[in-house]
Amino acid sequence: MARTAIGLFENEASAAAVTRELTEVGFAPAEIRVLFEPLDMPLTGVLSAPGTDFSLALGQDLQEIGAAEAEARAYVLGVQQGGVLEFATGSGAQADAAAETMNRHKAVQIDELTGFEPVFPGVTPGSEGLTHGESTLAGRNHSSGDGARIFVW
Repeated sequence: MARTAIGLFENEASAAAVTRELTEVGFAPAEIRVLFEPLDMPLTGVLSAPGTDFSLALGQDLQEIGAAEAEARAYVLGVQQGGVLEFATGSGAQADAAAETMNRHKAVQIDELTGFEPVFPGVTPGSEGLTHGESTLAGRNHSSGDGARIFVW
């Protein structure tokens, strides 16, 4: 089974620092994926909604690797707000090391108990609220104070 560490970061610079560190410890480029909302999404027809299509596809992809629907929505919201998602896939030890690296670089915390709202500095939370609690669900490892999560799929 594949294990993937996922971290949401406030900006591309933070994600780039994680990528550099992951490659230095042996992750191959094919094992790392950095994802942000494209600035230029071309229209493909009258009913084209490229931003919506991107968001829906990202949410579906996240759910396929084990994210709960609300958790996937929070990641999508984070990306829509300018955040960057980073994925690192490898063995159990590699995924754990990737999550530790992401947390050292301040992966944004989302808490599944309060609506999965991402916490970006300077962004006012919505009605779903902000918390930094602890949660553990099957398929995901998460500890209080850690923003990165590991999905087993």
